[in-house]
Amino acid sequence: MENNEIITLLPKQKKGFLRLVFSRIGLFIVLLVIEIGIILSVYLWFADYFKWFTIGQTLFSIGMLFYLFNCSMDATAKLTWLYLIMLVPVPATIMLYFTQREIGHRAVKARTEQLIEQSRGKLTQNEDIISRDELVESGTAALCRYLNRSGCFPIYENTEVSFFPLGEDKFSAMLDELKKAEEYIFMEYFIIGEGLMWGSILKILADKATQGVDVRVMYDGMCEMSTLSSDYPKRLEKMGIKCKPFSPITPFISTHYNYRDHRKILVIDGKVAFNGGVNLADEYINHVERFGHWKDTAVMLKGEAVRSFTLMFLQMWNISEREPEWDAYIKPVSHSVSDGYVMPYCDHPLDDDKVGENVYMDILYRAGDYVHIMTPYLILDNEMETALKYAAQRGVDVKLILPGIPDKKAAYALAKTHYRSLVKSGVKIYEYTPGFVHAKVFVCDDVKAVVGTINLDYRSLYHHFECATYLYKTECIADIEKDFQHTLESCQEVTPETIRREKLYYKILGGIMKILAPLM
Repeated sequence: MENNEIITLLPKQKKGFLRLVFSRIGLFIVLLVIEIGIILSVYLWFADYFKWFTIGQTLFSIGMLFYLFNCSMDATAKLTWLYLIMLVPVPATIMLYFTQREIGHRAVKARTEQLIEQSRGKLTQNEDIISRDELVESGTAALCRYLNRSGCFPIYENTEVSFFPLGEDKFSAMLDELKKAEEYIFMEYFIIGEGLMWGSILKILADKATQGVDVRVMYDGMCEMSTLSSDYPKRLEKMGIKCKPFSPITPFISTHYNYRDHRKILVIDGKVAFNGGVNLADEYINHVERFGHWKDTAVMLKGEAVRSFTLMFLQMWNISEREPEWDAYIKPVSHSVSDGYVMPYCDHPLDDDKVGENVYMDILYRAGDYVHIMTPYLILDNEMETALKYAAQRGVDVKLILPGIPDKKAAYALAKTHYRSLVKSGVKIYEYTPGFVHAKVFVCDDVKAVVGTINLDYRSLYHHFECATYLYKTECIADIEKDFQHTLESCQEVTPETIRREKLYYKILGGIMKILAPLM
């Protein structure tokens, strides 16, 4: 592709180092330093009263333990807070109070709930579909009814699905479909980074905006600390493109910064939608190399199920809009002849439903033959680890493909802490030796699959806005399983022997980070 076919708005710049300041860990470090200073001051200035300070702190810690054991928090998270309160009572308690009080995101939570309720009736479930015997007997109908407790997620037929085994494949299809846009283009992505991929897309967006197409772009506000400038929305608006970051960084410490928009959605004219793990930066299409070969996946939908992704985008876009728009964009879609069923769904961290995790566990508990999984991270709570082990123990072929080259060493070390227990239970784990696996894929028994943005870690399952596409008996499921088997050929199996010979560095780091896993 020629350089004159891409647009670049920013000079090359180093990635920011401030995102730590706005994270839980960053805040915890600040509070820990404060506590150390307080303790030293008390000891030096009030040595005679230090024992009373210690007694008071101990009683306070015991009170916090009673609180933890009686709250509704996840069991693994309770253990983490328990360790922290025992070690460093003051900063841990302040941090716990800070997160439990939802400081800084109450307004977003209320607005999100309002929009979900307001839009709940925009899409309706065809009862003829959900009552069909094959959906009832497979548990898919029950899963759909569960999902609709927390949102508006019909299951559709008449939707054609194409599977892309690499980011390069998705990128090529995206360019072709974007050029066909006539009414609107909605884009919501976790990461946008300037380069060949985004520059090529931006050129098309700019051209479409001049033609009167309604072009809207959303990205996560953390991009301001890594890949984009704080004035990037204004730069795009000058080109006729509506743009807004989700939760932009401001000089205010808030738990809202912990909830990131990890979704990847592209909707064109309500007729075509893209979903999967691929962000809009050059490493995702292997144009630049960061962690070896980048293995990712995505799907393209054409037909009725696209309407759900349109609604998901509008729910996020309308959070900051005074007058939400729905009906002009959620319109009937022409049918695409296709076998099987498609159910797009999303998850948000501001309610008590762990939708992403529950869908994965539903697949594991109902599997009869196999469940094959690709995920970049493996930071499990007790429920998910139990589901994986139980499936393997009852004879299901459970295989996981994980990165051979990590993007984050702490997360990589944490994943390895689960290896011994899982392998002992019969779960087969493989590492992708050519590079980094960023795909988020479940495929089961040749009839079920999920492709989306949801990782097997606390970030995705508890703290991020996520989305995915659930497939039942669609033609492309065979392509997903074929890609899994092809990827497996480039993997090395994890065995008790490889676990024993693991580098001491990862064993020590994993053991340390295990305590902080729910905060990762």
